[in-house]
Amino acid sequence: MLPWLLLILLAAVFIYDRFYSGDNVLRNYPVLGHWRTLLKLIGPSVRRHVAASDLEEGPFNREERDWIERSARGEEGVSSFGTSSREYGTEGLVLRHAVFPGAKPPAAADAADALPCAKTIGEAHGRKNAWKPSSLVNISGMSFGALSGRAVEALNLGAKLSECWHNTGEGGLAPYHRNGADVIFQLGSGYFGARDMAGNFSMDLLLRTVSSYRHVRGVEIKLSQGSEPGKGGLLPAAKVTDEIAFLRGVAPGKDCRSPDAHTAFTDIPSLLAFIESIASATGLPVGIKSAVSAPEFWRELACAMRESGKGPDWIAVDGGEGGSGAAPAFFMDFVSLPYFEAFTRAYKAFAAEKMAEKVVWIGAGRLGLPQRAAAALCLGTDIIAVGREAMLSIGCIQARHCHDNRCPSGVASQEPRLQHGLEPRPQAERFARYCRSLRRALLELARAAGHEHPAQLTPEDMELALGPGTFKTLAEVYGFSPPNSTRSPADQ
Repeated sequence: MLPWLLLILLAAVFIYDRFYSGDNVLRNYPVLGHWRTLLKLIGPSVRRHVAASDLEEGPFNREERDWIERSARGEEGVSSFGTSSREYGTEGLVLRHAVFPGAKPPAAADAADALPCAKTIGEAHGRKNAWKPSSLVNISGMSFGALSGRAVEALNLGAKLSECWHNTGEGGLAPYHRNGADVIFQLGSGYFGARDMAGNFSMDLLLRTVSSYRHVRGVEIKLSQGSEPGKGGLLPAAKVTDEIAFLRGVAPGKDCRSPDAHTAFTDIPSLLAFIESIASATGLPVGIKSAVSAPEFWRELACAMRESGKGPDWIAVDGGEGGSGAAPAFFMDFVSLPYFEAFTRAYKAFAAEKMAEKVVWIGAGRLGLPQRAAAALCLGTDIIAVGREAMLSIGCIQARHCHDNRCPSGVASQEPRLQHGLEPRPQAERFARYCRSLRRALLELARAAGHEHPAQLTPEDMELALGPGTFKTLAEVYGFSPPNSTRSPADQ
């Protein structure tokens, strides 16, 4: 009798896991997936006494992943018995709190659900459809292809719930992007969604694409990205399904490689002309996205913008920390600067030409954690863009199989069997909770420093520990101070 009861119990667990569970891995690996839960429970003890600590894994260590997962579940990130992530006298960020931070304004509990960017995108250039983003935290460019259709749908639904925008990535505007959230249409060197039969840019096709969805709020020209700077995007053959091939206008089952360079422009003057032509034709703000290394380009771009009065409405700086995109390992490890060095190099070039406040600065590069996001805002970043953190919030387990179509949670796989594990609507709610938690954390940190809005943070509000007895403010470390402190609360 007992064996039959066990079989019935296992069958019931199998059915529940496969069809009703909210866990991606359990839906893909019913019954067996519970071993992962058990291993997670005993993992801290095993690592503590046998293997690595919670702070030794990468690119996101366990403490960072746990914060994202707890936020996605709606749990408070409260701990006790002191910090385990900071040893005094070693390198680390320290926020300088205000002794008299002031009283919280009315309705403070709801402020994280309405934490807008301090700037209006497109206002400096008089764009017809300039707009002020409702959220300081938004979703970075990750294409349908790099991510599964269900993952894109979950993020778009979550973006709508949390009132943030969703960047399409360079793979074009897919049906999964059309669930009501504001969208930034990204235009890479492959011009997917705006390319003719020869693979060249077509303004007519761009207009057709952006007009097909009323929530497209801007166009982003991708010059390069942090995971593979200097190379065109790559979607491996295993992930190029018939649906993706149709949307991109390429052959299915073969590597989809974007050219290393754009053909619509070849230098800074032609880039500015290209930006203005898109802005004029669509009425939308137009920005650029780029990794950063040599400072000469940024100095020349800032100078050209000052002299011509033309240029991008935003600049998205992508740190060299990498992302969900497939790329040679030596590119991720060796080419382009990590975010804080990259951003300050570009920002200082614009500040020298008095152009830094003429654009909106978007940052990406492991910034979806409160301390790193706060540091980015201190340095002058206006908007935080989250990529892999958004993936973690909807079920990614950092298996690092994004490139080979074997993602066990279905977030970065085009395999239907693996996508089954990801239910878009429950995961959309998880992302929305994570997004609100990050905004709330940034608001609380800003108030601890004596400000009413995170955009008012300055480099003097944060110090970097460089060794025993050696602490310097970010202003001293990076040698500049953006005019954040001049923004009044009314501007927020």
